[in-house]
Amino acid sequence: MLALGLVLNTVGIGLFCWLVFALAVYALPFFVALNIGMMAFHGGAGVVGALLIGIAAGALTLAFGQTALAVTRSVALRVAIAAAFAVPAAIAGYNVVLSLSQFGEPSSAWREVWACVGAICVGGTAWTRLTVFAETRSSEPARLVKQPSQPILTAAAREA
Repeated sequence: MLALGLVLNTVGIGLFCWLVFALAVYALPFFVALNIGMMAFHGGAGVVGALLIGIAAGALTLAFGQTALAVTRSVALRVAIAAAFAVPAAIAGYNVVLSLSQFGEPSSAWREVWACVGAICVGGTAWTRLTVFAETRSSEPARLVKQPSQPILTAAAREA
């Protein structure tokens, strides 16, 4: 029974860590959705209205960020957009790893070290997942390259 508990705890923590890495890109849209939803609720929109407004705000944030990252040609703007998505993910990763490290690490200094490593890993994952589909383009416009014409081979030339 003890072995089953250890296996299930390991699987559960592994699943939770996978979920943190898989959802790292959505930290900023979730933060925006939560804040806009709370503002709408306190503004009198009601529970359902605030929920719908929050979901719409989060979806628009994600769509706008991915579209802006894919369309822009400026490297500085791409870095700024990717950083806007990666920093909240890094903060979330820091807090998750700090909370999980309290189970097995008695030293607070080592908990902070592991939390910083977790923040770097989760922030890097969010950065990579967001920028992997953004195609790197040069600043020069594309030019049509003309292929040189090939001489047409006659039947006699093919046989020779």
